[in-house]
Amino acid sequence: MRILVNLTKTMALAALAASIPAIAHATDYTAQSPANRVALVELYSSEGCNSCPPADQWLSKLGAQAKSNSIVPLALHVDYWDNLGWKDRFGDHRFTVRQQELAAFTNSRVVYTPEIFVGGRELRRWSSGSAFDGAISNITAQAAPADISIKLASTTARTFDLSSNVKLRQDSKDSHNAYVALYENKLVSKVSAGENGGVTLHHDYVVRRWLGPFALKNGVAQIHEKIALDSIAPDIRADHFGIVTFVQNAVSGEVLQVANLVVDR
Repeated sequence: MRILVNLTKTMALAALAASIPAIAHATDYTAQSPANRVALVELYSSEGCNSCPPADQWLSKLGAQAKSNSIVPLALHVDYWDNLGWKDRFGDHRFTVRQQELAAFTNSRVVYTPEIFVGGRELRRWSSGSAFDGAISNITAQAAPADISIKLASTTARTFDLSSNVKLRQDSKDSHNAYVALYENKLVSKVSAGENGGVTLHHDYVVRRWLGPFALKNGVAQIHEKIALDSIAPDIRADHFGIVTFVQNAVSGEVLQVANLVVDR
């Protein structure tokens, strides 16, 4: 009986030891904003707009070539084209509202696609290399007004715990908000109607989940969220997405700092 008991304990310990590596190898991803300010480039686009594919391609190329300490791109698909022949599967009314809010910060009531905002400000001449480079250089030459960290811990193959901390470097009388965007790359749509009917579109940096605003208190925001890819869309690939956190001045609309965490497994 004693030998049997000892053998049982040994087998139980061996089974426990065998399970430890699986737990220990759970993947964590981290990102930290740099010492300089980073430019958030927001493209407002729609699959129903035939002038948008060149802008989508431009953003994809920009993201592939840009350094993470200078530019973070996002594509936000609006919904005001959805009743004109083709419903954009990535369209979200919240992105239409955000576009309108950004325009309102400069007393504009006009929004359109494709429209580019850099650091929270519209850049109409974005297709001009010199104008775009100048806007980016102006931002990245500045010291970071805030620090942002992101941590993503996988609990299962398609579920993650997100922790993101935002902290202003100096006290401010203005209110500030933090936002989190989950984006996906390497998306393909075969459009069968509308202005792009018969065209196959390719997208990167498409926002699939938008979280916030999270109000900063005493210059700090601590964000904790559960990210379940299947609850966003069952077709999201777990190896082609990223998490962006940024902080915005709620009075001026200026995007002060941004961090990008890329998940590429």
